[in-house]
Amino acid sequence: MPLDRAPDFEICEDYFIRENGETFAGRHLIAELWGAENLDKPAFIEDTLVAAAKAAGATVLHSHIHSFDSGGGVTGVVLLSESHISIHTWPERDYAAIDIFMCGSCDPSLAEEYIVGKLLPKQVSSQTLRRGKTA
Repeated sequence: MPLDRAPDFEICEDYFIRENGETFAGRHLIAELWGAENLDKPAFIEDTLVAAAKAAGATVLHSHIHSFDSGGGVTGVVLLSESHISIHTWPERDYAAIDIFMCGSCDPSLAEEYIVGKLLPKQVSSQTLRRGKTA
């Protein structure tokens, strides 16, 4: 699903984004989820991140998830044609740190929305940066 943008939104040949007088590589959404669920379930986390990438309009290349011993956290990455989604969880604190970096017409906020809907945190804090600004 592409972003719903103003008329001056444009995707360059190299997938840089031109919007409101700025040209940049992509949007990097950084999210913190507190009070989240299922943070010690690697298969669930992987399925969630892959589906989140697709919900944002991204193309999944590969995913790798690592589970730490005996109910510990999970760390993982989903590699995308448009960049990546990564996660690191602390189930003992019900906390997850998530990075979603996407170029082109992909919308990282749609990936965040999907992840939040699956991990059901009580509190979410996020910010989006424009990476690789050239103008």
